[in-house]
Amino acid sequence: MKLHSDRFALPFFRRSLIGAAALAMCAGHAYAVAPFVVKDIRVEGIQRTEAGTVFSYLPVRVGETFDDEKSITAIKALYATGFFKDVRLEVDNGVLVVMVEERPAISTVDFTGTKEFEKDVLVKALKEIGVGETKIFDKASVDRAEQELKRQYLSHGLYGVKITTTVTPIERNRVTVVFNVDEGDIARIKGINIVGNNAFSDKELREVMALNTSGWFTWYSKADQYSKTKLTGDIEALKSFYLNRGYLEVNIESTQVSITPDKKDIFLTVNISEGVKYTVADVKLEGEMFGREDELKSLIVLKPGSTYSGELLTLSNKRISDRLGTFGYAFANVNANPELDREKREVRFTFFIDPGKRAYVRHMNISGNTTTRDEVIRREFRQFESSWYDGNKIKASRDRVDRLGFFKDVTIDTPEAQGTSDQVDVNLTVVEKPTGNFMIGGAFSQSEKFTFTAAIQQANFAGSGNTVGIELNTSRYSRTIAFSHTNPYFTDDGVSRSFEIYHRTTQPPALNTGSFTVKQTGGRMSFGVPFSETDTVFFGAGLERTSIVTDDSSPTRYKDYVRTFTGIPSGVGTANTNAFPLTAAWQRDSRDSAITPTTGRFQRANLELDLFGNSKYYRAVYEQQWYRPLTRLVTLALKGEIDYGHGLRRTNYPVFKNFYGGGIGSVRGYLSSSLGVVDPFSGDALGGAKRVIGNAELQLPFPGGGPDRSLRWFGFLDGGQVYQEGQKIRASELRFSAGLGVSWISPVGPLKLSYAKPLNAKPGDRLERFQFQMGTGF
Repeated sequence: MKLHSDRFALPFFRRSLIGAAALAMCAGHAYAVAPFVVKDIRVEGIQRTEAGTVFSYLPVRVGETFDDEKSITAIKALYATGFFKDVRLEVDNGVLVVMVEERPAISTVDFTGTKEFEKDVLVKALKEIGVGETKIFDKASVDRAEQELKRQYLSHGLYGVKITTTVTPIERNRVTVVFNVDEGDIARIKGINIVGNNAFSDKELREVMALNTSGWFTWYSKADQYSKTKLTGDIEALKSFYLNRGYLEVNIESTQVSITPDKKDIFLTVNISEGVKYTVADVKLEGEMFGREDELKSLIVLKPGSTYSGELLTLSNKRISDRLGTFGYAFANVNANPELDREKREVRFTFFIDPGKRAYVRHMNISGNTTTRDEVIRREFRQFESSWYDGNKIKASRDRVDRLGFFKDVTIDTPEAQGTSDQVDVNLTVVEKPTGNFMIGGAFSQSEKFTFTAAIQQANFAGSGNTVGIELNTSRYSRTIAFSHTNPYFTDDGVSRSFEIYHRTTQPPALNTGSFTVKQTGGRMSFGVPFSETDTVFFGAGLERTSIVTDDSSPTRYKDYVRTFTGIPSGVGTANTNAFPLTAAWQRDSRDSAITPTTGRFQRANLELDLFGNSKYYRAVYEQQWYRPLTRLVTLALKGEIDYGHGLRRTNYPVFKNFYGGGIGSVRGYLSSSLGVVDPFSGDALGGAKRVIGNAELQLPFPGGGPDRSLRWFGFLDGGQVYQEGQKIRASELRFSAGLGVSWISPVGPLKLSYAKPLNAKPGDRLERFQFQMGTGF
């Protein structure tokens, strides 16, 4: 760009005098520029950079005197912008001419041959280090980007990776940058050698490590692919393993990683100094304990006479600190100092307790909720502003907000309030997820064949916390249409209200030879009253009209029901009955997860009673689930259920309320709904008024591990039976089975597969060793 069109030709030594002076100074010479008054400033050579940008870096304006010092400052400032690869200053008859040559800009960044990483991720990562679209091209930055790419590939075990970078000039002083990647083969761990271990075998220690040699499932877990991050984690895991077994002075002295010349095989060597095994001789407390020494000492799980455990020591510190936190001491500090007796191999611990100042909660702040109303979150808080800090209440607040199911992530922190020494703020941050759901799809199971499902549900309708849903479900043997609404805070005290309107049609499953149809239309409303953080009591009432349609092939029990309510001697026809069921239920849930629990208990008791309708019955259900971790990987899961129904006022228990057993969810290995008494003519299972079910599972992560915790395999033992009204529950009639299975919360719904061997099948029992089901879980 030229600010003036006229230009006077000067001898070269005069026109380039200032640039030469600057270069001479760099060489240590003392050439000088004759000062002159700037009549005008002209910029030449710019293509993308605005002239105003150049003017802003110049230390001189029109009308000012330009000298040697200002020339050096100007050149340095323009070079420092990074926009130019050449800068010259010339004088043209009192006009300062700034001549620049711009660095090229990056038009695009592309990758070829990348399989291990997504291109979008690489583009974003490189842009952060200066190599990206619209960025100024810099060879040093491109070289750094190339090295960073290699480092990322090396961390994934691709040691044979080769990267070549192609820079292609295009129009308008731009370039395209292409990283050509030859990933090569993944280097896999072929051997892990542990040196210095005497107390534990190599096998025991390798089981602690995430890194492993190639095996059947390492294609899934990638445990045989070396990474420095994984090795660092394994070193800490080995230390923890020893510390938890008494080896207080264990040390990982060194690790060596070697790779074969073809960069395909890796060998690891870990050198361990075990030390000796220590026993806890004594524990004592010192510091400010507010007269609660016995109470705080009871929280210490590291007992005298036991083998030292780093895990139990950490837990003891945490339990004391958390307990002090419930009294308002938010910044309590608990340190356990060891005193070693190496001759006796004993260790004594003194727990020093410094509670700090008692703290109040100043503000409870919420952030991240763009749709959900503040009140929906705040009503779950158990910690309140202007009250003593309570660590348990703060944790309960976070857990209750998380259990709403409206957020992908819920975090909480308690920084000290600025300008105070006895107040904290509680900051709750949420990341919302879509709570509206429109779903249309299908599923297939052995008993129901193809099932079509469509549903519209908004779990957080308009940010109110209410749930509204419409459900359509149709299969070969059942059809449902239902509308439901739940308000979890119908009252400010947390009483919930739910109602549902539905129409269901049910026909016998494929295993039956007789046919019938049961149609139920009705609605119900219930209220839930919380009595504690884990206990809720429900009360409800409903109205239900049931139609049973029979034909000549229908089971005798259904014909008898039609005969009772219609007077038709043959029992072939349609019987309509009305019911006004009243319901009462109690539920307690202390599980750590509703989807993949590993600890805790779930209990549910439900009573349904019809006193005013035609059916006149009561139906009671009690279920309990219990989970306990046996090891770091193995969980024991026990489930028991007892169901009982009975007719009132000399009325038989309604057949359409019968319980059924057999199949996944009850006793695996037996055909779904096949247990219990069968019709003497058709041989069809009739269900019953009583049911006893028991399940035991040993659950483990799927071999090879992986990030998906819901993918598990399990061994199981099932038992159960269905009994008729008036029939005694006899243990000798229970059916048992055992087997193996896999469960997974898949993207299309919960999936469960099992292979069972019936242990005491009787003649006439219908068996089915392999079973699967989607949509239900243990």
